[in-house]
Amino acid sequence: MRIQLVDPSAFTPPYDHALAAALARAGADVELVTSRFLYGPVPRAEGYRVTEHFYRRTARRGAEARGRMALKLAEHVPDMLRYRRLAGDADVVHYQWLTVQPLDAFLLPPKRPRVLTAHDVLPREPRPGQLAATRRLVRRMDAVVAHSEHGAARLRDELGVEPERVRVIPHGAFDYLRRLPEERPLPPELGAVEKPVVLFFGRLRPYEGLDVLLEAWRSVDADAELWIVGMPRMDLEPLRRAADARVRFVPRFVSDPEIPAYFRRADVVVLPYREIDQSGVLYTALAFGKAMVLSDVGGFGEVGAGRRVPPGDPAALSAALTELLASESERHHLGEVAAAAARERYSWDRAAAETLALYRDLLRES
Repeated sequence: MRIQLVDPSAFTPPYDHALAAALARAGADVELVTSRFLYGPVPRAEGYRVTEHFYRRTARRGAEARGRMALKLAEHVPDMLRYRRLAGDADVVHYQWLTVQPLDAFLLPPKRPRVLTAHDVLPREPRPGQLAATRRLVRRMDAVVAHSEHGAARLRDELGVEPERVRVIPHGAFDYLRRLPEERPLPPELGAVEKPVVLFFGRLRPYEGLDVLLEAWRSVDADAELWIVGMPRMDLEPLRRAADARVRFVPRFVSDPEIPAYFRRADVVVLPYREIDQSGVLYTALAFGKAMVLSDVGGFGEVGAGRRVPPGDPAALSAALTELLASESERHHLGEVAAAAARERYSWDRAAAETLALYRDLLRES
């Protein structure tokens, strides 16, 4: 079976490459059609091909080039039209993301079947017309993949996708991060820390509940540190003012070779989100077998790992963190549950098997 996975802007290279590798291990002929990722190394292609088809001129100018977004937009339509020819080589085209949805609904290649993974079921801060564009786009798909039953219900109820076109295929655990050929150590000032560490990791955005976390942390009764690590997508100054002396910020993009050191060092990983369907950070914590405290939102409750607390509740979050920091045995237990979930329900080979079953169903119907 010839499969094309399509992520024009390289929004999720870890996911794209992990799924491509698992599908290839299962016997599929896989091509990942994407653009060059400008912020660090990506996983090596193992058994599949990578075609950097999109935004090549923009990529040559680098991530910090002036006018990069305007140039990227100028390349988008010609690149999508050229992709229409490339898509003819595939039996199934599986879109991970589409960059300009109002346009892309009309630029899709005629090749069927088409599959879309709804990484974000709905835009969290929609611009005018964006929800209508999302509805048009999903109507043009033969199947839409959600990572949770919660996400599937939103596709049906809020976007009007017919139940028979929705398939739940869980997100895989990012276990490739435990097998990197080279890992970088923690920065010296972090490597010298001997206290227990609670890790918040990922792009820093308002919906992730960092203000709730910092309010909760002030009442955590433990001689421990909170590390907030990731590229800011919001103003950090109010968060810095809310942080006590036990909080450290690492406000930058963290590349793959750096990630393992943070997760290996963490005693607890915290995800205090206000809203979410699923999160790659959760599946990184599973891969490293970490105890977690996470908000009971979206599809988090379906994972069956970690200690869940109500979203937006600093007191409950503080109590859960205090309890876990005081109990090494409970952290160990939750870590074992997380590691088992990563090996079993959230293995990439299982995700690939379920994805291939979807493709076969669609090909039989076409």
